[in-house]
Amino acid sequence: MKKIAVLISGQGSNLQAIINACQTGFIRGKIVIVISNKIDAYGLVRAESAGISSHIFLRQDFASNLEMDNAIGDYLEDLDVDLIVLAGYMKILTKAFTQRFPGRILNIHPSLLPKYPGLHTYQRALDNGEKEHGTTVHFVNEEIDGGATVLQAKVPIFPGDTVEEIELRTREQEYHIYPLVIKWFIEERLKLENGIAYLDDSPLPISGYAAE
Repeated sequence: MKKIAVLISGQGSNLQAIINACQTGFIRGKIVIVISNKIDAYGLVRAESAGISSHIFLRQDFASNLEMDNAIGDYLEDLDVDLIVLAGYMKILTKAFTQRFPGRILNIHPSLLPKYPGLHTYQRALDNGEKEHGTTVHFVNEEIDGGATVLQAKVPIFPGDTVEEIELRTREQEYHIYPLVIKWFIEERLKLENGIAYLDDSPLPISGYAAE
């Protein structure tokens, strides 16, 4: 059974969706470790409740970001993980880390990339009068939110919507599409070659699949 590591910083709601998908057999893999860079991340409670081991790496315990990422990388290699899943991990990974695990790191970002990389995506979409928003699952490279897109889900923005309403609508989609992409990877249907995502040996378009 393939081994999955999940990196978190906060509530861990996407982590919970992945845990559920593993428990039901939808994802035929095993989460062997949950890593957090925050000692009070509620996702650690979710991991403990599911009987999953966890480990905390705090930035202040290391001389540099590179040293911290090297330590995390060593830890993951010792566990022989097949896939690294970023689920609300609010720390920028170093180039050395992303290059150490090419094609083996996935992230979910709350926008329809390449629109709105970075933070505060819901507010920015609202401020710009967008009619729709969404979320993107993508491979991770050294560029922030810049790796090959695998799957997107769109949600409408209605007149009078608040940031909280858009976020809730978007998160509901995340809980469906992230486990699906992880399932594809674990079943060896999804891979990254030369910066291009392939599903069932066919290259995905730049925007990936769009699930309404």
